[in-house]
Amino acid sequence: MIISKQFLHAIFFLAITMVQAQDQSGFISIDCGTSDSAYRDQTTGIRYLPDTNFTETGENKDISSTYKLERDDQQQLWNVRSFPEGTRNCYTLKPTKGIDTRYLIRAGFMYGDYDNLGQPPVFDLYLGVDFWDTISFKDEATLVNQEIAYIPFWDDIYVCLVNTGNGIPFISVLELRPLNNDTYDSQTGGPLQLLDRYDFASANDRVMRYKDDPFDRFWSPFYVDIWKPLNTTEVFNSSDLNPCMLPFDVKRTAFTPNVSSASMEITLNKLKTTSRYFFFMHFAELQKLRKNQTREFNISINGDLWYGPLVPLYLDVTTIRSKYGDRPDSEGNIRIVFNQTQNSTLPPLINAMESFILKKFSGKMTNQEDVDAILNIKLVYGLKRNWQGDPCSPKAYRWNGLNCSYNPRRIISLNLSLSGLKGGISPYIADLVMLQSLDLSNNSLNGPVPEFLGQMSFLTVLNLKGNNLTGPVPAAILERSNNGSLTLWVDDYLINNQTLSTSGSLGKNKFFAPLVASSGGFLVHFVL
Repeated sequence: MIISKQFLHAIFFLAITMVQAQDQSGFISIDCGTSDSAYRDQTTGIRYLPDTNFTETGENKDISSTYKLERDDQQQLWNVRSFPEGTRNCYTLKPTKGIDTRYLIRAGFMYGDYDNLGQPPVFDLYLGVDFWDTISFKDEATLVNQEIAYIPFWDDIYVCLVNTGNGIPFISVLELRPLNNDTYDSQTGGPLQLLDRYDFASANDRVMRYKDDPFDRFWSPFYVDIWKPLNTTEVFNSSDLNPCMLPFDVKRTAFTPNVSSASMEITLNKLKTTSRYFFFMHFAELQKLRKNQTREFNISINGDLWYGPLVPLYLDVTTIRSKYGDRPDSEGNIRIVFNQTQNSTLPPLINAMESFILKKFSGKMTNQEDVDAILNIKLVYGLKRNWQGDPCSPKAYRWNGLNCSYNPRRIISLNLSLSGLKGGISPYIADLVMLQSLDLSNNSLNGPVPEFLGQMSFLTVLNLKGNNLTGPVPAAILERSNNGSLTLWVDDYLINNQTLSTSGSLGKNKFFAPLVASSGGFLVHFVL
């Protein structure tokens, strides 16, 4: 456990981050399933976009009017995008700050009986190639928010919904917010999934977010009768450079024990005993203490000293956080106790607390050059396939028509037979440098057979039959076919009167021409 001041940004860079956070710089806010154009939320002023440019599949649906009335101040919950087709459907986010930035990613789901079935589904949520969580609902009106602090492995971030056979997946809202890189650092580098974020003794009975919070975090009010609330309206220290950047209304309130107690206790239960949990606890003294007063306390977790002694600073936030994470006891409990020290005249206090679970993401995604190449191929040919998310991983959701190696993750086979392809053979295919098998048969491709196909050193199978290509077939391709390093399927007219070299004719070498397409699984070999 360390005090946040030990990992603060330099003043210059933090000042830049504060300005950017206040003006929504880098925010991506998507109202999923809306048929409207972009709009500004009346409460937060956040500009929400329709999801047209972020996903290629799904259907727009409106929630029931009954539930819409209950959320009349949250327009982004009035509709959903559902995904009745395909096992995996994804959104692609392209944050402007790139891969070296930590982001808050939040997905919101409210069923609202949009399908008139009265039966909320259960489905899985993935971030990139890694399982994030299972989405389930208590009832039709339940709003489920999943939030994670995450540094992406690649420029594009995929948020994917997976049908597990328990109803049609859907999503209401998807948001991305850039954070300070020092905020929510797990030390291990792994993503942190939010469990709870509490504003203790909150002065409001509503969830606090942007513009109060520059990162648009959701702060839930927490109020109990067994503790005594403290508050202040005094201005906090202007030199407070805590990278967590708590909203004023969060840090100006706190809980302390009643007069008869010298300790406070928070217990989390039903936790996963094999997981590690991270806590970010925020403290600020709200009372101007007299000379004979002292507030000092220790923090323990499951009976072990976690941090202390801690003396909160007056009107200045100190954040104590887990360094490597804490495990629950054998029954799945974590018991946090704040104990007044013998030197202290005042009991402990706490202003706010955030708890997270460490996610073990593999980040084993398809090689970026292969991803760029296959997306360019998709764009060139206007392919109408559910090619979303990572092409190769997870293996169970690999793109249709592809085969991959997995150490490393590279595309090694591409089958676009019977795909309605038009135009020439795309040069982007050459960027799939590890490709071993290419099937472009039975399309409407035209133009010459490109030289680069003969220069793809790993290519061992090439099927161009059933197109409108023009000859000649490049000599390098024919030579590889004759020496046995390439199995080649082309229409007869492309090889008429061709020779391999000045010393030999094609008729003296072996060449394969199928009577049927490769997808039929039956080939007749001719020796020409």
